[in-house]
Amino acid sequence: MGDYHVTYDKDDEQWKATRAGGQRASGTFDTQADAISRANQLAANSGGGEVNIHRKDNNQIRDKNTIGKTDPFPPQG
Repeated sequence: MGDYHVTYDKDDEQWKATRAGGQRASGTFDTQADAISRANQLAANSGGGEVNIHRKDNNQIRDKNTIGKTDPFPPQG
């Protein structure tokens, strides 16, 4: 299973999808939506994982997607 982070690189002005703990980006993209789509695909291909989506301005996590495994914090209702 692989967890991924979608972050914005201010120096390159690109969105990046990076495996958790990885040094290099798995891909760079012009839009956040493209980076999220690729991170979801990579997580699914690795057997499932969490995709952490970061904010552009301060790099804090704004959302998480659980791909292909049981969500540890499912919504109520």
